[in-house]
Amino acid sequence: MGVSTRSGGRARTIVTVPDQRTPSAGHDDDERARPADRSGVALASPTGRAVLVASTAGSAVAFLDAQVVSIALPSIGRDLRAELGVLQWTVNAYTLSLAALVLLGGALGDRWGRRRVFVVGVVWFAVTSAACALAPTAEVLVGARALQGVGAALLTPMSLALLQTVLRREDRARAIGLWSGATTLATVAAPVVGGALVALDWRLVFALNLPVAALAVALARKVPDTRDGAARTHRLDLPGAALGAAALAGLTWALTRAGEVPDPASDAAVLGAGAAAAALAVGFVVRERRAAFPVVPPSLFADRTFTAANGFTLLVYAALSGMQLLLVLQLQVSLGWTALQAGLASLPSSLLLGLLSGRAGALGQRYGVRSMLTAGAATGAAGLVLLSGASPGDAYATAVLPGVLVMGLGFAAFVAPLTAGVLAAAPGELAGAASGVNNAVARTAGLLAVAALPAVVGLSGTAYTDPALLVPAFRTGMLVCAALVAAGALLALLALPRAGAAAARQ
Repeated sequence: MGVSTRSGGRARTIVTVPDQRTPSAGHDDDERARPADRSGVALASPTGRAVLVASTAGSAVAFLDAQVVSIALPSIGRDLRAELGVLQWTVNAYTLSLAALVLLGGALGDRWGRRRVFVVGVVWFAVTSAACALAPTAEVLVGARALQGVGAALLTPMSLALLQTVLRREDRARAIGLWSGATTLATVAAPVVGGALVALDWRLVFALNLPVAALAVALARKVPDTRDGAARTHRLDLPGAALGAAALAGLTWALTRAGEVPDPASDAAVLGAGAAAAALAVGFVVRERRAAFPVVPPSLFADRTFTAANGFTLLVYAALSGMQLLLVLQLQVSLGWTALQAGLASLPSSLLLGLLSGRAGALGQRYGVRSMLTAGAATGAAGLVLLSGASPGDAYATAVLPGVLVMGLGFAAFVAPLTAGVLAAAPGELAGAASGVNNAVARTAGLLAVAALPAVVGLSGTAYTDPALLVPAFRTGMLVCAALVAAGALLALLALPRAGAAAARQ
C-alpha cells in the first residue's frame, strides 16, 4: 500500500509492497509491515472525516442515479418520443458499462492510485451527467448514459477501497458501518427524490449529480492517495475485460432486438448477435483461465459455495431489476399515478431493507447463509406474486402495499447474509476480487433482465403507453420475476451447505 503525504504544499505518494508474509517470516518482515499500518489516519481527524464523506458522496451519486432513472422512464419516453427499446437502452447502456468495467476499475485504482482513480471517476460521472441532462434526443441520452457508466465503474470500487486503505485499521469497521448506513439512507431517499425531481423535470435527475460530485471531489483532494506497490508489476487484463464487455454488449443487443421484431427466432440480426456473444463469452473464459493476472480469477469458482451464491445473485437481482422496470410503468401508465406517487410506493420495502439488514446479518451467522437465502427468497417470491395483481382502479393499501411489504421483508432477509457468504467462501487474499465479482454479477443480472423481460412478456414499441396492453404484460412479468426468485430459493436450498457443514469447513 502507498500513502500520499504533503510537503511544501505538494502531494507525494509513498508506495509500499503489501504484506505477503508466510508463517515462517521473521522479525524483519514484521518491522517492514508496521509503517503501512501506522500510516493510516484517524477517522475522527479532519482527513478521516473527509475520506468518509467523499467516499459516501461518490457512492451516493452513482447509486441514486441508477435508482431514480427508472422512475423517470415514462417522462423520458413522452418528452423524447422514445419507444420501449430506447428506454431499455437508457437503463442498459449505463449498466453495461458499469458491469463490464467495474473489475477493471478496481485494478486501475490499485495500480495508479485509489484517490486519483476515484476523482477521475467522479469528474467523469459529473461531466456525463451534464450531457444526460442536456441530451436533445433519446439517442444522445443513451450514448451519454454509456459514458456515465464508465465513470461509475471507476468510482464505485474505489469508494470502499479508500476507507480500507487510508484509515487506521481500528477505525475501518466503524467507517464502513457509517458508509453502509448512508447507503441505506440513499436507498430510502431514492424513490422520494426521484419522484419529486421527475415531477418538475426528468432532466433534474441528472443535474442533481453535479453538486454532489463537486462535494466529493473537493473533499477527496484532502485525502492521501494509496496504491498497491505490487499491482504495478501486474499486467492489466485488458483483453479479458474487452472480451467480457463485448460479450455482454452483444447479448444485451440481441435480447433487446428480440423484443422489437415479430419473429426473433428467424431474425438474422438476433441470431448473429447471439452467436457472436456466445463466441466472445467462450473466448473470455479461455482468456481468464490462461491470463497471469485475470480480471476474474477462475480459482474463485472452484468453491461450490461461491459459485452457488453468485448463481443466486444472478437470479434474484435479475428479478429485482425486471420488477422495478415493469412496476414503475404499471403504476404511472396503467394506474395513472404521478412519478412521486410511484416512487413512494416502494418506500416501505426500502425501509425494511434498511432496518432489518443488520439483524439479518446476525441471523445469518447464527442459522447459516443457506437458511437465510432460502427463506428470504421464498418470501420475496411471494411478495412478487402479490404485486402481480395490481390493476387500474386498485387502492395502494390493498393492491400494492402488501406485496411491497412481503417482498421487502424477503429481500432484507438475504442481502446481508449473501454478501457475507460470498466473502467467506473466498480466500482472504481474493476477498476484494470476490466482492467485485459478486457486484459485477448483480449488475449483469439487471442488465440482462431489462433487456430480455419486455420480449418475454410481449411488450415492445409504444405498447407500454397503452394500459390495455401493459396490464397483462405486467402481470406475466411479475410472475416471471417471482419464478426467478423462487428458483434462487431452490438453488440455495440444494447447493449451499448447511450451517454446521459450513462452520466445519472454516
